[in-house]
Amino acid sequence: MTRWDTSNIPSQSGRKFIVTGANSGLGAETARALAAAGGEVVLACRNVAKGERVAAGLGDRTQVRELDLADLDSVRAFAQSVDGVDVLINNAGVMAVPEGRTADGFEKQVGTNHLGHFALTGLLLDKISDRIVTVSSGAHQVGKIDLDDLNWERRKYQRWAAYGQAKLANLMFARELQRRLTAAGSTKLSVAAHPGYASTELQSHTESFLDRVMWVGNRLLAQSAAMGALPTLFAATADVQPGGYYGPTGLGGMRGYPGPSGSSKASRDEKVAADLWELSEKLTGVTYDFTK
Repeated sequence: MTRWDTSNIPSQSGRKFIVTGANSGLGAETARALAAAGGEVVLACRNVAKGERVAAGLGDRTQVRELDLADLDSVRAFAQSVDGVDVLINNAGVMAVPEGRTADGFEKQVGTNHLGHFALTGLLLDKISDRIVTVSSGAHQVGKIDLDDLNWERRKYQRWAAYGQAKLANLMFARELQRRLTAAGSTKLSVAAHPGYASTELQSHTESFLDRVMWVGNRLLAQSAAMGALPTLFAATADVQPGGYYGPTGLGGMRGYPGPSGSSKASRDEKVAADLWELSEKLTGVTYDFTK
């Protein structure tokens, strides 16, 4: 694949995007590039003030709306406010945070990263005309889905194992969604992406000594947030494979320009993906309707 960057994004004039977590990092860079290409962009943010500061530099085709993925009431309220959208980008997330619970009692990482986006996508599905992009991570490689204790109620909490499970859930969800769209005869696409090792604020909220370690790593090894956003932008605007997974193509998938990405054997387990889907519907109370 030739080097693909923002100069390759075709005109997005007349197209509308929702980007979750667009108040900083990868989400802000994604929103910035889409707006520059002529798209209308909704910055769906928990921190509205930070989102407005980002939007202020992006022109009049952007707007900020409140969305807290750790609160299903907020997810429902946001979804009800949307009339229609071409592309939903499930970007927001938390990483390796201390043990905590969402407003609905879910473990914070799987609740925010996976269940919040699962509910949001289901509530918006009939309003999406083109595709859903879900951002995963190379950390999915160490993830394991525990269907008997998804929310770490019986296991001793391990922040990195919880993060790996959440990001594996993101990737499995994206692929299972595509299988269900295809089975229903829908032309909508579900695609996944990951940023490689990109320098963002995500690494500064572990509330542990790791914040300092990752700060050093960001300075020495990480690529910029703008580069890290390229796989998401590719997945959102390029000619992609249904159910595809895209990420950086250099340095073991950690850096570089976007292209197809490998994934773990666990991420391709269709039985676990289907079971995770059913559990996610039960936990969130959101049932997908593929007939519309």
